[in-house]
Amino acid sequence: MSKRRHDRLTRTATASGNSLHHWRSAKSLWVVARNYAAIVVARHSPSLRLKNWLFRRLGMSVEDGARWALESTPDVFFPELITVKQDAIIGYDTTILCHEFLQNEYRTGPVTIGTEAMVGAGAIVLPGVEIGAGASVAANSLVTEDVPPETTVAGVPAEPVE
Repeated sequence: MSKRRHDRLTRTATASGNSLHHWRSAKSLWVVARNYAAIVVARHSPSLRLKNWLFRRLGMSVEDGARWALESTPDVFFPELITVKQDAIIGYDTTILCHEFLQNEYRTGPVTIGTEAMVGAGAIVLPGVEIGAGASVAANSLVTEDVPPETTVAGVPAEPVE
């Protein structure tokens, strides 16, 4: 975790204004449609094995023992930028984003969830974030910066707690 989140982001300029108007230059319609369909199936499936299998087909690195709760949602545009290490837990209705569409540019960045890390229900993880091994993110937190190993964070934005 030597860099800040923003230092790990790739910035792509867009021709004008709202970069979301140019999303098809980031990913093809068919790739996004395929990703979306697989993610919808995974979000609603109670099968942990099926979720991991589907997510790996989308290019995500999902190690053995990693678990995704119901309704958890990986990035639909860039799932291949997500790494979930061994025995990590992604809580109910968690969102992991690897992209940000902004004015005049969009940004992409990898997200890593460390070994035995836990991300609580309803949390949102922003692009470029690394959550260290054994770290915990409280429910409904917004993770805008890296979380060191064995640290618990909570809040909006997420901050370390005692």
